[in-house]
Amino acid sequence: MSSLFESRPTVSQLIKRIALLAVSCVGIVFSVPILAESDTQVTPDYRIAAEDVLDISVWREPDLQKQVIVRPDGGISMPLIGDIKAAGRTTAELEAVLVVKLSTYIPDAVVTVSVVQLRGLRIYVTGQVRRPGQFEVGRYIDVLQAITLAGGFTPFANTSKVQIIRREDGRESVLKFNYKQVEKGRDLEQNIRLQTDDVVLVP
Repeated sequence: MSSLFESRPTVSQLIKRIALLAVSCVGIVFSVPILAESDTQVTPDYRIAAEDVLDISVWREPDLQKQVIVRPDGGISMPLIGDIKAAGRTTAELEAVLVVKLSTYIPDAVVTVSVVQLRGLRIYVTGQVRRPGQFEVGRYIDVLQAITLAGGFTPFANTSKVQIIRREDGRESVLKFNYKQVEKGRDLEQNIRLQTDDVVLVP
């Protein structure tokens, strides 16, 4: 068994071989220098978004440790395996995909993916608020927090008919938020956690 491991090419050798085959291809790799450890905390259900910064490492394979920015098309590029879709997946889902993709070169690879910066987490607040606009929040926030970021309601706001417009998989849905009920401690489940590119509309 040990002889099999000794004869396996190193990751550096594999990368060089694949690079020779790919010299005729032109691609863009969005990567960033290694950053200091971040205090960014994401929940297990957080779905990676474009512009997020990811730290990817493979145990005992230092040549495969890197930080990447998720491209606008949702993809990232990795040595040996090329382009992979990252946006829309959790870190655990992306780890599983990378393990499968690397299995040809590194059997039983142990892959770790973490989100270093939540650059892709942005929301929009528009309508009857004091400071409407786009907000790059860097962390999950709920509807009340988004309205607070936008300076609160104007005197003309219809606070009982706030809407959250959400786009998922090419489809648009509208969620309702009644501030007057939430203010009284009723139907607090309306105060949902916002997702990337949600639009909070205050009529």
